[in-house]
Amino acid sequence: MAKIDVLLRDVMRHNGSDIHLEQGQKPKMRLQGELTEIPSQSQLTGDFLKEILLEITGQELWAHFEDTGDIDFAYALGQEARFRANCFRHFHGYGAVLRLIPSKIRSIEELDMPVVLKRFADLRSGLVLVTGPTGSGKSTTLAAIINHLNSTLDRKIVTIEEPVEFMHPNKKSVIVQREVGLDTHSFASGLRGVLKSNTDIILVGEMRDRETIELALTAAEMGMLVFGTLHTNSAAKTIDRIIDVFPANKKNQIRSVLASVLKGVVAQQLLRSKDGARRWVAYEIMLQSAALGAIIRAGDTAKLISEIQMNRQSGMILMDDCLTQLVHSGKVAKEEAYLKAMDKSKFV
Repeated sequence: MAKIDVLLRDVMRHNGSDIHLEQGQKPKMRLQGELTEIPSQSQLTGDFLKEILLEITGQELWAHFEDTGDIDFAYALGQEARFRANCFRHFHGYGAVLRLIPSKIRSIEELDMPVVLKRFADLRSGLVLVTGPTGSGKSTTLAAIINHLNSTLDRKIVTIEEPVEFMHPNKKSVIVQREVGLDTHSFASGLRGVLKSNTDIILVGEMRDRETIELALTAAEMGMLVFGTLHTNSAAKTIDRIIDVFPANKKNQIRSVLASVLKGVVAQQLLRSKDGARRWVAYEIMLQSAALGAIIRAGDTAKLISEIQMNRQSGMILMDDCLTQLVHSGKVAKEEAYLKAMDKSKFV
């Protein structure tokens, strides 16, 4: 048993989501979005941190960390859980954050997400984006969607992740999970390989650069169903973010491609419940509609707000309307919703 396992089990016992280890400070865990010290733990020294981190990285990965100052990897706590780990150097020495990845993949219903997300299983091709800030549950939502596809469709599904988080067993589909840094050099190189591998569905863990975004759009154009993530908090900002990555002489071409392949955007964030006992997900959902393509081609993303409002009966919803529902149902305090709202005047 690795020495860090004691700390990780503490986090699991308290239903925490993350553990933060930083030289010169006591270990902390995140509970319902708030950081708190782990009881009965002393300040972490550089030697102790190096000892417990080297034990779970191994010599080769640790050497890479010492060379670059930053690494991402996954760590399995036996059969109990997996953790997504990031080790880094900072002004005072070593640091690490490990996020709990539940061993059980929760369903769309268990996540309190709308069942309209199951409609993605009806798609044969296109691009679906799940967006939100770090720690908003994007990976968990995507895992639920992929699990639904895996359970209902006969498809070949390839995931490209950094690192691989949720482990998907083969059900009706064949699933291939590839880890950036171990199985492929980058998201872009992994995508280039997938384009030649007779794949039906692709999950791109992070669309962080122009090449990856362009390859994802190409895959969707070629007839594959592509899921990806971005760090944006609304459908309009998601579209703007993709277009803005490209130079001026390519923007019109990319708008045309995006208009034809974009099938849905799910933007989400997590809010503390009114009693502080849990967190609720707030989401904005935009689905393909008759007017969506024209709006994207014209670059008039401001019209997306009214487009989403006009199509509520088909499952679309604005973030602020979802926040209003959470406040009115007593799940979330108005002050918490105000902090996350796009139009804050609605929550004053």
